Amino acid sequence: MVFKSLAKSFGEEKKMNAQNLPLVSVLRFKGRLVYFLAAALALLNLYFYHQLENYKGIQGKYRAVEVLDGDSLVIDLDQTVRLANFNAPELGFCYGKEAKAELERLVLKRYVKIERTGRDQFGRILGMVYRGDELINEVMARKGWGKYEGGGVGDQANRERAELIMKSAQEAKDRSLGVWSLHCYQKENLENPNCVIKGNIGKSREEKTYHLPGCSEYERTVVERDLGEQWFCTEEEAIKAGYRKSEHCF
Repeated sequence: MVFKSLAKSFGEEKKMNAQNLPLVSVLRFKGRLVYFLAAALALLNLYFYHQLENYKGIQGKYRAVEVLDGDSLVIDLDQTVRLANFNAPELGFCYGKEAKAELERLVLKRYVKIERTGRDQFGRILGMVYRGDELINEVMARKGWGKYEGGGVGDQANRERAELIMKSAQEAKDRSLGVWSLHCYQKENLENPNCVIKGNIGKSREEKTYHLPGCSEYERTVVERDLGEQWFCTEEEAIKAGYRKSEHCF
């Protein structure tokens, strides 16, 4: 379109010269020529900008424009990426906000490399996320800001990285860091010792049970507040919250 307009303008110039039009017409033509050249330059700049962004994507490096929580971020192609083999607490659970703040510190407004391992049940990209040579999934697990999550490891390289994340999560547990600390991982109610009923959530998150003192599994049961588990003062409170009595209670 720009070049057609230029050709048309050049044709008009020849016509003007032939008719010996006054100087003001020539100046008008030159003004239009400058305008068209500026427009063409702007289009070229836009084209090369998009080519540069595509090149970055091809190379596997993307800018993290937003962090949603402790295990997911949004990259500059407006796609959500979930850290593979790592599960951070929801924002309303124990250390959920702290985990998000740590991931923001590590990746927000920075370029990251993503090694894809698949997609989760919500269609989000699952990936091993790198900042430089640092595997962010492993860093978050090592600092105790979440737990290892199995599945979806793919090829041998990803299996090795998944094993590294699992090992780092275990080390964090051994050192009682983050979600493994007594603040989140509790066998005793430190905040309210009078409320001793333990509420547990099954792995499917569909089964919620509560354990009373004296139940056979009570001493072994841990309240993992980073998963949304909680303490109750009465059975009525537990039932109202959607929990049922454990089959280990007689």
